[in-house]
Amino acid sequence: MHTLGLNNFSAAGFRVAIVVPLFNDQITKLLSQGALETALELGVVETDIEIYWITGAFELPLISLELASSKNFDAICAVGAIVRGDTPHFQFVATETARGLMKATTESRVPVSFGVLTTDNLADALERAGGSVGNKGSEAMYAVLHSAHLLRQIRGGEHDDK
Repeated sequence: MHTLGLNNFSAAGFRVAIVVPLFNDQITKLLSQGALETALELGVVETDIEIYWITGAFELPLISLELASSKNFDAICAVGAIVRGDTPHFQFVATETARGLMKATTESRVPVSFGVLTTDNLADALERAGGSVGNKGSEAMYAVLHSAHLLRQIRGGEHDDK
């Protein structure tokens, strides 16, 4: 029997983009740092990582789709922080960002992560950007590189025997 995706994997040789909004940068800088550190830990070399700073979370889908469609990257790690305010704006931005990132990954067939925090306040976001809950940017990078590795196995016919 062949199994895929259960091994400890290396992301050596992968090219990765990290897409980061400037809005809520006290959070997004921490998320992008976690994503960068995880990529390096998994074997991606620094010269194969590009970081794109954008305005806000709403721009994540377009930039992620463009990067994925360029075929210059094996994985796109999208991180961000959408913090609830007193208006319904939060719901619109969060919903459409999630929908757009899913569309970017399915249309391009390149893994795009959803490392976007949707929290009630900045304190909750800080807890998820390296605080007591961990760093969701790091988790998003792990997930997207794991998917890229698995896709490479599926498309290339490589199998990990377990």
